[in-house]
Amino acid sequence: MRLNKTIVCLVLVLLTFLGANFASAESQTNPQPLKVGFVLCGPITDNGWNQSHNDGRLYLEKTMGSKVQTIFAESVPENSEAGRVIEKMIAQGVKIIFTTSYGFFEPALQAAARHPDVVFMQINRYSEQKRANVGVYFPYYFEPMYAAGVVAGKMTKTNKIGFIVGHAVSNVLAVVNSFTLGAQSVNPKVKVHLVCTNSWNDPVTESEATKALAESGVDVVASNLDSSLTVCLAAEKAKIYCIGTHFDLKKQIPKSWLTGASWNYGPLYVRIVQEIIDGSWRSGTNYYASKDGYARLASFGSIVPSKVQKEALNALQKINQEKIIVFSGPIKDSTGKLRIPAGKTADNHCIEQMNWVVPGLEGYSAK
Repeated sequence: MRLNKTIVCLVLVLLTFLGANFASAESQTNPQPLKVGFVLCGPITDNGWNQSHNDGRLYLEKTMGSKVQTIFAESVPENSEAGRVIEKMIAQGVKIIFTTSYGFFEPALQAAARHPDVVFMQINRYSEQKRANVGVYFPYYFEPMYAAGVVAGKMTKTNKIGFIVGHAVSNVLAVVNSFTLGAQSVNPKVKVHLVCTNSWNDPVTESEATKALAESGVDVVASNLDSSLTVCLAAEKAKIYCIGTHFDLKKQIPKSWLTGASWNYGPLYVRIVQEIIDGSWRSGTNYYASKDGYARLASFGSIVPSKVQKEALNALQKINQEKIIVFSGPIKDSTGKLRIPAGKTADNHCIEQMNWVVPGLEGYSAK
């Protein structure tokens, strides 16, 4: 009887050992996917900023397959609520978090201090605070917007262009300045009037601002908001041209759409995640020019003459070849103060801290 009990015990131990080894072998052959989270400030169907990030997330899933599992939170306010959303993601096992709006950086930094094993990637936000698990990705979409400015400068008849933005933060001012320089490169008479709504998403204000600009004689309006759709629809109703950012709206705005800037985040997200998996990722700020392909010139509307299209594409090609440096001196601001001396070009730090506008750009006071 004792022998039988001993045999039974040995068999149970053996089975337990084999089961543990089988589970270990299975985990090695079928490793758990790396969980990647995305925090978004608006809906993923906004035809703009948030949808472009979500398209990038879906591309990441499709390209990397079983290596990754992604989750997202949309319409997250840029306040303490963002911190709670981040903590919830971490509790679910997320190891990489992309914070995709300017105001998420402070909650991300706070969470990064509490969770050194989680990598945080913040978009378009410079900070003196450095952490080993925090990185910034900075695609310079002001470069394709220079080419969009070329289109606007050629298409305007009144030489009055409007530009509606959510917040006049540095990366947005770089876009507006670049756009203005592009328009002035082909039409020195152009004046650009800047309107700030103080919100990334306020359709009522955006629509009213577009209407007011049209009534003032503006015949081309650009925008840098969560989505350019409201502004473009209002522009089409007012029978003026429109230029957008973040998303290609050619299909939605067939009569008034000129062009704009659009995102191609998918390959960039694959690149970053693969670097983290490989162990080659390092904290810091990574800058990506137009030639890297993550920020692109959007489709031309059917109303844009082929000659104008070629001129814009030629300008963008020269930027990619570094034959045109958008912020190359001498450049003064709208008050006459020299910001970039002759023979100098704006470095990344200058662009990140841009708080002034170029001559011919109205509606904003240089600081």
